[in-house]
Amino acid sequence: MKALFLAGGMGTRLKPLTDDLPKPMVPMMAKPLMERNMLKLKDCGVDEIILSTSYKPQKIKDYFGDGAKLGLKIHYVCEDIPLGTGGAIKNTQEFFDDTFIIFNADILSNINIIDMLKFHKEKRASVTIAVTRVENPSQYGVIEYNEDLYAESFTEKPKPSEIKSNYINAGIYIFEPNVLKEIPGSKVVSIERETYPLLLEKGYPIAVYKSKEYWMDIGTIEKYRQAHQDILNGSYPLPEHGENSKGTFVAPNAKIHSTARITAPVYIGENASIQAYATIGPNTIIGNGCTVGINCKITNSIVWDKINIHNSTDVSGVILNTQILNGKKRSNAEHEVKKGKALSPIA
Repeated sequence: MKALFLAGGMGTRLKPLTDDLPKPMVPMMAKPLMERNMLKLKDCGVDEIILSTSYKPQKIKDYFGDGAKLGLKIHYVCEDIPLGTGGAIKNTQEFFDDTFIIFNADILSNINIIDMLKFHKEKRASVTIAVTRVENPSQYGVIEYNEDLYAESFTEKPKPSEIKSNYINAGIYIFEPNVLKEIPGSKVVSIERETYPLLLEKGYPIAVYKSKEYWMDIGTIEKYRQAHQDILNGSYPLPEHGENSKGTFVAPNAKIHSTARITAPVYIGENASIQAYATIGPNTIIGNGCTVGINCKITNSIVWDKINIHNSTDVSGVILNTQILNGKKRSNAEHEVKKGKALSPIA
């Protein structure tokens, strides 16, 4: 089965984390967010993935290549200019001749794709949209539906007076290829504002798959931080986390000095080195290949991969990323944080 990832956004609200990195590539517990979503779809039977890219596409291609390392076949379609969600889908039409999945690349979700596919077939739908309930839907696309779970109307980012439902578009869709002919080519199109209302008008059945599973749009620094906390506290379990981890997740090849103090919940990535008398946690993620020096204290922080934190450095409430450290952009593979110079505060 094939899946399309919409991965072209610039991630403006996630700056400075996205200054030199596409939003779908931001690390989520030391692994790119999109990689985690790809592996989840692979477990559901997806073996071929099309990536629709626009912003810094080479960063994505350099990491995933042809997909062989993940056991997938990956194709790339790069937009010269952003075409919107509908335009991006239309731009990849040549790849689809059967039912396929569309996944916004900036979400973290436990929505059951296998069950959603079954629901799609049972409803004989042309499109199925996953929806999730939120308290304040004003920043999302709200969907109204009937008792048979077919969509009746769409309202994008409604005003408070317009809110008639708390169920929002979760950014996961199942499409039949015949609907692609309704999307005009070579132009900017919004699937939410233009295509879905048009499909309703033309009588295409659009099913609404309701889910109570975990869902988060990784659109802002605060939501990025919250997603990590949700993983640490068990709201969104990862495959590598054992049932008896009790909030402490340490890669088997990480090196932790016997005098280091680890306070749950924490995540320590592959080949990380925690040196003597260092304190890690609570609520802290140490990325792959990091070195935390002697007598360092790292709390309530997210540390990206391959960062070397100098001895006797205290870090609290920040995201240490590979794009901006010590006030300068770095291009080398390993970065250093000296005492008192950590940036990217977690608001």
